Amino acid sequence: MRTGDKKLQKAFKAAFPHTIPIFAGFWFLGMTYGIYMNVSGFGFWYPMLMSLTIFAGSVEFVTVNMLLGAFSPLQALAMTIMINARHLFYGISMLDKYRGNGIKDSYLIFGMCDESFSINYTADIPEGIDRGWFMFFVTALNHFYWFFGATLGGIFGSLIRFNTEGIDFVMTAMFVVILLEQWMKENNHTSTLAGLGISLLCLIAFGPDNFIIPAMLSTLGVLALLRKPLEAGGEGKCQ
Repeated sequence: MRTGDKKLQKAFKAAFPHTIPIFAGFWFLGMTYGIYMNVSGFGFWYPMLMSLTIFAGSVEFVTVNMLLGAFSPLQALAMTIMINARHLFYGISMLDKYRGNGIKDSYLIFGMCDESFSINYTADIPEGIDRGWFMFFVTALNHFYWFFGATLGGIFGSLIRFNTEGIDFVMTAMFVVILLEQWMKENNHTSTLAGLGISLLCLIAFGPDNFIIPAMLSTLGVLALLRKPLEAGGEGKCQ
């Protein structure tokens, strides 16, 4: 086996275990999305192509109503930006990590979702594993999980009869686990507590439908002000 092939294989083996919890959530939610498209009157190739090219779960669900309504590209653009505005903050956080990975950077930027960001930002990549390929495989595997679930849901949606209520909590539980793992790695919990506190205040002030962007802006501002004290105190370093 060539050296390049061994490097890819090692990166894939290191990345795959991190994505297993994502598979459970994406498969169920992707199936739900495919079924939703099916019962809304769309053929299986709609969720298949949309999950492959859009890869933004919330936007894809909203797109169903857009496709059924009047053609309004400006409204679609505004809705997409509003729903996925949080990715601006993800992108800023990943500037250093994504830099210098060659052509892989283009796909890493396109395929960055909440789950891939969480893994690529927090994962302890073993020594000897190419960081760029590790992040690429995390992103590609998560993309495939969503594509696979959405396509199956679109194909078999008319044949499946079960209550999907509550399935979306799988993703919430997964993020709680990621938060707990990050908490255990930190020597100083100031930034985590600040994020939780600010999010709670914004939730109370703006309500569950509008708190995400204000919470992210506020957290970014507070952490920017506290950057030097946090760095001096070793914030974020693993034990």
